[in-house]
Amino acid sequence: MEQCAVGASGPPLPPRQAADPAGAALVDTSGGALRTPVDRRALALADRPAPAPAARARDWHADPYADALRTGRGPLFLRRGDGWLLPLEVERWCAPPDEADATVLARCRGRVLDVGCGPGRLVAALAARGRPALGVDVSRHAVERAVREGGAALCRSVFDPLPGTGRWATLLLIDGNIGIGGDPRALLARARELAAPDGTVIVETAGTELDERVVVRVDDGRGGHGTPFPWARLGTRALLAYGGRAGWVAVEQWRVGDRRFVQLRRD
Repeated sequence: MEQCAVGASGPPLPPRQAADPAGAALVDTSGGALRTPVDRRALALADRPAPAPAARARDWHADPYADALRTGRGPLFLRRGDGWLLPLEVERWCAPPDEADATVLARCRGRVLDVGCGPGRLVAALAARGRPALGVDVSRHAVERAVREGGAALCRSVFDPLPGTGRWATLLLIDGNIGIGGDPRALLARARELAAPDGTVIVETAGTELDERVVVRVDDGRGGHGTPFPWARLGTRALLAYGGRAGWVAVEQWRVGDRRFVQLRRD
């Protein structure tokens, strides 16, 4: 699994994180210097060793996904074993935040961790507002695009060691990212570890009431595809049930168009 650590201006660091005063370029885990200069705060986020992320997240490195991020458009799908296709909204992910995203951004407080940040529209928007935010994603192509857009991001799995553990005020699981790893209860338990004692997580749920664990692959609809990996899809009722078992309580639910959101707070 390729690792990267890339930063733009970088969020202010949570307490107890010291900046590395040395150098102006990052060094990746293979020993090669990345070309983009970064400031000391981004270095402090990146200087921690990054072990190989969970295997369940690796397949977002599939070429169809990387190609879609480079061009900013699809078609791109998650394909189930029975041939069913879930369209992925690449164009929306690569565009500025829309009306529904704005309702998420308005509810962010304190330091924000965007889990599965993709091409970074939310972390870039928060950075433009002067808000401390960090994205994490297993795709180097996604992280690089997030940085180009003005955000700060690390190429890590959410299940890897991350800076600021236990001190993030807001976590985001948007664009279906409650499905990461195919185990919502494990993901929500990990989110609780990352959150501050009074932290919240904002989750985007499916438009229908479902609780689905599937094995999928990224597919471009033209014959290009990645290797299979586990994923999950949850409606609001299922999310609330998993959240309760993982130590979260519901704060708010809302809907914008066909997109649905839930905010949970640590119990």
